[in-house]
Amino acid sequence: MSPARPSSLELRAARVRYGPLEALHGVSIAAPAPGLTVLLGRNGSGRTTALRALAGTVPLSGGAVVWDGTDVTRLAAYERARRGLCFVPDRQAVFGSLTVRENLDLAHAGGDVAPALAAYPELRPLLARRAGTLSGGEQRMLALSRALLSRAPVVLADEPTQGMSPAVASRTYELLGDLDACVVVAEQRPPPGLRGRAGLAALAYELRRGEVVFRGELAELGRPPDGGVRPSPAPG
Repeated sequence: MSPARPSSLELRAARVRYGPLEALHGVSIAAPAPGLTVLLGRNGSGRTTALRALAGTVPLSGGAVVWDGTDVTRLAAYERARRGLCFVPDRQAVFGSLTVRENLDLAHAGGDVAPALAAYPELRPLLARRAGTLSGGEQRMLALSRALLSRAPVVLADEPTQGMSPAVASRTYELLGDLDACVVVAEQRPPPGLRGRAGLAALAYELRRGEVVFRGELAELGRPPDGGVRPSPAPG
């Protein structure tokens, strides 16, 4: 089956509340297709909430989610998945009771898991293991392998390299950057060496306390227009 056409994804003036607390204060994010967009911020900044809002796993209290020009704000997460959105959360991203091979088979009905094992050969000797017995880094590799096999037009990943060695993390960034898809990742800090597909610039949105404080190319972070050093965000 040929891959679906990449799809752009947007948050428009999005607001999200957790009880009495508002986590996103009118956040707008535009992720191109194909392209790589990075949501940056410390814990509590709103980066994960923004990613979950795009995926549909948290409801908006205001604003909209727009997919290729269509408002999908009220579309359930499972419906977005059916339409080709692949979400890799930071926790419970694999089926722990199933083997590694069974997890991969779920992502590719044809049973061809060769691309996943080419991307992460570390998984080959683990095919018969229950996914729940893998280390954190191994589970991240498995979850991202499933995303690669799905050929989804939209891939969202929360801290995709958590628990990985630097070499595997670098390879993962290359894989994500090369996908012919709208790719959005959430990270605490700019990943080293991350680049866009086919030389395209990776976009970055830096969030702080539920608001966007920087938008532009990832390479611009830390470098203000005058060529000096961009100040770090204030604590908290």
